[in-house]
Amino acid sequence: MHPSVKVLAHKPLISFIGKRVWPATVGPSHPHPAAPREWQKSFSEKADPHSSPRAPQDHAVFLEFWDVPARFSKPSSRYLEQVEIDAILSGGASLR
Repeated sequence: MHPSVKVLAHKPLISFIGKRVWPATVGPSHPHPAAPREWQKSFSEKADPHSSPRAPQDHAVFLEFWDVPARFSKPSSRYLEQVEIDAILSGGASLR
């Protein structure tokens, strides 16, 4: 037994160098490199918040995940079997 145990202060294993500094002004907006070419071309007028009121969009807006084109979802995740639906709706209680 150790009658005199010295308790040391906890020192985290990770240390951050320097203080966080946030920029005072917002940087210029630019399109994402992986965005479709037609969106990259028209990005400057869509990104400007002081431009005229928005005109009707020339591309479709999807409100539900099942309305999006097939290229945005994996084939294995698009279709649910009845067993999976029952498991989801029952909160997992139907698995046993």
